[in-house]
Amino acid sequence: MKSKLKCIIFIFFSLLITSIINENNNCIFAAENKPCSENDCSVDENKKIIYLTFDDGPSYKVTNKVLDILKDNEVNATFFLIGNQIEGKEDVVKRIYDEGNSIGLHTYTHNFRRIYCDEDKFIQEMIDCRSEIQKVVGISPNIIRFPGGSCKHLSKSYLNKLHENDFRVYDWDLDNCDGLNPQDSPYNLYRKAIKGSDKMNNIILLMHCTDMNRNTCQALPKIIKFYKNSGYEFKTITEDTAELYFPLKNK
Repeated sequence: MKSKLKCIIFIFFSLLITSIINENNNCIFAAENKPCSENDCSVDENKKIIYLTFDDGPSYKVTNKVLDILKDNEVNATFFLIGNQIEGKEDVVKRIYDEGNSIGLHTYTHNFRRIYCDEDKFIQEMIDCRSEIQKVVGISPNIIRFPGGSCKHLSKSYLNKLHENDFRVYDWDLDNCDGLNPQDSPYNLYRKAIKGSDKMNNIILLMHCTDMNRNTCQALPKIIKFYKNSGYEFKTITEDTAELYFPLKNK
């Protein structure tokens, strides 16, 4: 009985340690694999700019809370929305748009098996997502973000195909890891959101706004204050923003 209990405890802690290692590896991916852009020459390296971005919305409680915080601090952000999450939350999407924030596409289903089985299906998911947004606010966004990031998915030919469909790709170069661990403490989320920023003048910061991301809301005012005090200008991503994507696949 004791040996069985020891075995269970060992397995539990092994899984816990593995989870922590994987999370840390995912969180530092962007730092170790500097995202690429064909338009790097258009970036003013002497100007400090941050783009706050929120994935996986809209949700009702958390997305609205994020919008409250942005409004209170007089800054805007970019929201990459999931198409099938919009129904029933049209007022949240309208609020995002009406308050001067930018809206991007994050596929229709966010189902990895579906969206990554075929390039054409991925593109159709973006088209379907765009259609849902257009119904609500009358715009047709062309800025997109790959669920989980473009790493291991995006090749030069695939990028060209996306450009032929008028899509522009935006990954991130800083991640507070609230997608991996939404229950992480507000302090840890804040710490990860600013880690390494002293070496970066242009930052696209990844965060999330599902109803699980309540701790992100608690960390957000402090994140905004840090970047304001550090002299960053807050901008939203538009089709004129230089693309940012992880290193392309060879094939």
